[in-house]
Amino acid sequence: FPERRNCPWEMLRRHKRSWVWNQFFVLEEYTGEEPLYVGKLHSDVDKGDGKVKYVLSGEGSTSIFTIDENTGDIHATKRLDREEQAYYTLQAQAVDRITNIPVEPRSEFLVKVQDINDNEPKFMDGHYMAGVPEMSALGTMVVQVAATDADDPTYGNSARVVYSIISGQPYFSVEPKTGIIRTALPNMDREVKDQYVLVIQAKDMVGQMGGLSGTTSVTITLTDVNDNPPHFSRKNYQYTVLESLPVASVVARVKAVDADIGPNAEMEYRIIEDGPGLFNITTDEDTQEGVIILQKSLDFETKNSFNVRIKATNRNIDPAFVHLGSFSDTTSVKVTVKDVNESPVFSAQLSRMVISEDARVGTSIGRVSAHDPDTSNSAIRYSIDRNTDLERIFNVDALSGVISTAKPLDREVNSVHNLTILAMESQDPTKIGKGFVAITVLDINDNAPVFAIAYETLLCENAAPGQVIQTISAVDKDESPSGHLFYFALPASVVSNSNFTLRDNKDNTASIVTKRGGFRRQEQMLYRLPVLIVDNGSPALSSTNTLSVNVCDCDSDGVAQSCGAMPYTLPAGLSTGALVAILGCIITLLVMVLMIMSMRQRKKEPLILEEERDVRENIVRYDDEGGGEEDTEAFDMVALRNLNVIRDPKVRRDVIPDTHTFFPYPTSSSSQPVHKTLPDNVVFRKFIWDRLKDADVEPSAPPYDSLQTYTFEGSGSVAESLSSLESLSTDSEQNYDYLSTWGPRFKKLADLYGNSDSNSNGNSMS
Repeated sequence: FPERRNCPWEMLRRHKRSWVWNQFFVLEEYTGEEPLYVGKLHSDVDKGDGKVKYVLSGEGSTSIFTIDENTGDIHATKRLDREEQAYYTLQAQAVDRITNIPVEPRSEFLVKVQDINDNEPKFMDGHYMAGVPEMSALGTMVVQVAATDADDPTYGNSARVVYSIISGQPYFSVEPKTGIIRTALPNMDREVKDQYVLVIQAKDMVGQMGGLSGTTSVTITLTDVNDNPPHFSRKNYQYTVLESLPVASVVARVKAVDADIGPNAEMEYRIIEDGPGLFNITTDEDTQEGVIILQKSLDFETKNSFNVRIKATNRNIDPAFVHLGSFSDTTSVKVTVKDVNESPVFSAQLSRMVISEDARVGTSIGRVSAHDPDTSNSAIRYSIDRNTDLERIFNVDALSGVISTAKPLDREVNSVHNLTILAMESQDPTKIGKGFVAITVLDINDNAPVFAIAYETLLCENAAPGQVIQTISAVDKDESPSGHLFYFALPASVVSNSNFTLRDNKDNTASIVTKRGGFRRQEQMLYRLPVLIVDNGSPALSSTNTLSVNVCDCDSDGVAQSCGAMPYTLPAGLSTGALVAILGCIITLLVMVLMIMSMRQRKKEPLILEEERDVRENIVRYDDEGGGEEDTEAFDMVALRNLNVIRDPKVRRDVIPDTHTFFPYPTSSSSQPVHKTLPDNVVFRKFIWDRLKDADVEPSAPPYDSLQTYTFEGSGSVAESLSSLESLSTDSEQNYDYLSTWGPRFKKLADLYGNSDSNSNGNSMS
C-alpha cells in the first residue's frame, strides 16, 4: 500500500482502504489454557512507533474477544460453542493514542466459529411403539425412526447420520439412510411370540470410526389376524339334568377354543343334530361359550337320553387365510335325563261343567281325573282349594274325583264358579298337582220382574183426562234365551178405580193414564197405584209393584212448582194475657229448680274440714315400705310427733246421723281400744280413729276414705297385714308380739305395736 502524501489535491483523490486483513476463524470447544489466537489487525498508518491504538467493539468484544491495542492481535478468552452461536460481528478502529481521534474509519468483520464433531445424534421422539400384522410378508414396513445431529451439516460429516439395528435381528431390519424398520422374516406368528423390542443406533460421521452415536428402543407388537380355526378340547361331552328342569333353563355350556383374540375369536354355535328339537344353543358374548337351552319339557318316562351334535364356526373369517383350512369344529353332547318324583297330572288341565241352579244339594256335576306320571303310579286323592270356594258350595270325592253340590246354587249371585282341584299322591303327600274346573250355573225362571227404577211420578192438579203421566218398564234378573217379554196390567181390585188406568205398549213398557181431571192436593196429595208385571218364563212369574203418584201445583207449561201438603193458617192467635200466664209459669218453675239445687248443695259439705287438712297433709304415705329403721332418709317421724292436738271422737255437727255405723265404737275414752302408749304413735292412732268414725257415721259422705287408699301387699306375704285398722272390724285383741322374732329390721314395729311385760302404763290392746 502506498504511503499518504501531503499534496494540495490529495483531498480530491479517492483513498484506498488501508486495513490489512487475515481470515478470522476460531475452533469451537477450545480447551487450552492460553487464550485462543483469532487473528491480527494492522493499519498502514501504524508505523510501529506506538502512536496508533487499536480498539475493538461489537458482539462479545468485552466478554469473549480481546485485542492488543499495540499490535492488533485478537484472542478468544472463553470456550465457544458453534451450536449456541455460529459467528460474531465485530467492529475495529485505529485511533490516535494521545487524542483518541480515529486515524482510520471504523470497519466491521466477522469471526466464524468453526464446527467440530461434538454432538451425538439424538432421537427426539424417544421410545417408539409400533405394530404390524402377524403373518406379514418379508420386508413389510413397520415404522420409521429419525435422529437429529446439532453439528453443522454444511461442514464435514459431523451431522451425516446412518442407522443400524443393534438388537432385534433376525426378525427386523432398518434402512441405514432412512431409518425405516421392516420385517426381516416372513409369516411371524403372534401365537408364538407377540412382541419384540428393538434397539436402533444412529451414528454420525457416516458411521466411520470416531463418530458419535445415539440409540432408541422400538417396541413392535404383532397384531392378531384370524389365522387359527376353532376346535373343541373334547369330541364328546356328557351332562345329566333332572326331568323337572324348567323350560328355557340352561342345560350345559360348551366352548370351542381359538388361539386368536378379539373379533377373530368370536364364535357362532348351532345344533346340526337334535332329534325332537328339544334344545337350542346361543353364544355367550362375554365368554364365547355355547349355551345349550331347554326348549321343551323333559319326561324321563318317555325318553331318558338325547344326543346333540354341535358345530362351532368363526364369526369373522379372513379370506386371506381360507387356504389354511376350515374355520369350524364339531362335537357331540349327550344329555341324560334323571328321574324325579313328579306331581300328579290331570288328564285335562281345564275342565268345563254345567249345572242347573235348581239342582239339589249333593247333585253330581262332573268328574276330574289325574294320574301319577312316575313309574310307581301312586294312587291319587282329590280335594278342593278352598281359597277358590270360600263358601264351600262344592265338594269333591277324594277317591273318584266326582264334583257335587254342597249348597243350593243361585245363578243371579254367581253364574260361573272357577275351582282349583288339588291332586295328591297317597305315597308322597308333598307332591300335589293342580287342575282347574269352570262350573257354569244354568238359569231357571226363579225371579219375578220388577220396576226398572224407583219411579217418582208427579201429577199436575190441572192434568186433563187421558193424559200420560208416567211410562214404566221392568227388569228381570233371570236370563231369557229368546229375550225378555213383559206384560203390564192393573190388579183386578183397582181396575175400576176412577183416577188412573194402564196401557200396555207391547214393547216392555206401559203408560199410566189419567181417567179424570180436577185433582186437588187439599183433597188427596198422594195416590198409590199397584201395577202387575208378568214375564214370559216357564213357568211365568209375576209381581205387584206400587207406583206412587204425587199431586203437584204446576205452571202453565206443566212444570211442577210444589208438591205435598198445603200449608194451613192458624185459626186465631193467642191473647196477650195467655202468653203472660205461660211465661210466668215457666219462670216460677225455673226459680223452684234453682232453689232445690242450692239447698242440696249446702247440705253436701266436705267431710274433711279445712283446719283438719293441714293434719292430713302431714301424714306420710304408707305404700312406701322404705328401708326399715336403718333408713333415715325415707320420711321424718317428727311430722307425726308434733301433732299436739288430740281431738275427741265426735260426729258431724251439721248433719244428724240417722244411720247406724257398720262397726261398734266405744262411747267414752275409757272404753276405747287401748294401745301401747308411746309418744311416737298415740296422736297418730287417735287421728285415724277420729277420721274413721266421722266417715262411717256420715250417710251422705262420698265413698272415699280421707286417708286415701292403703296398698294391699297380697295374701301370700308371710308377715300378713301390718295395718292396725283391722281392729275396727272386731273387738278381739290382736297380738303383735311375733314381730320381735323377725329380726332387727322389724324392731321398731315390735316396739310400737307389741305387748311387753315392761309396759310402764299398763295399757293393753283391746
